[in-house]
Amino acid sequence: MLVQRAVQEKNSAEQDARRRKDQNLMYDEIWCVFDIDEHPFLAEAKQQALDNNINTAVSNPCFELWVILHFQEQRAFIDRHAARHLCRTYLPRYEKRLPCADLFPRYEDALRRASELEQWHRSRGTTGDNPSTGVHRLTEKIKAQS
Repeated sequence: MLVQRAVQEKNSAEQDARRRKDQNLMYDEIWCVFDIDEHPFLAEAKQQALDNNINTAVSNPCFELWVILHFQEQRAFIDRHAARHLCRTYLPRYEKRLPCADLFPRYEDALRRASELEQWHRSRGTTGDNPSTGVHRLTEKIKAQS
């Protein structure tokens, strides 16, 4: 559903750009950020994103893994409940709203850990397995644009 909506938005922007003869109305990039959690159509969503030139930042099991990587390495399987509990261990007020001021000083550590985790999975042929996240690729794109 999320990727479908992104495709619709992308197509609408492209049509508007053609109609108004203004290429600046098109998106430079589109990203969908989602968790594995209990995603029943993950393979289809990833394929649809690939087919439509939409980037994905998928976290397995959930986005909280990205938060955890700001504080520690995480290579062992973790379920979403344990991940959320661990987030609250490091950030007692954590409730799906990121306390960015607490995370920014640890960003480089999270980036390194996420990159190493991604390389570790790639070397084992387990890309995308639990635990994994692509959020660092999105954050680096955002940093490069600022």
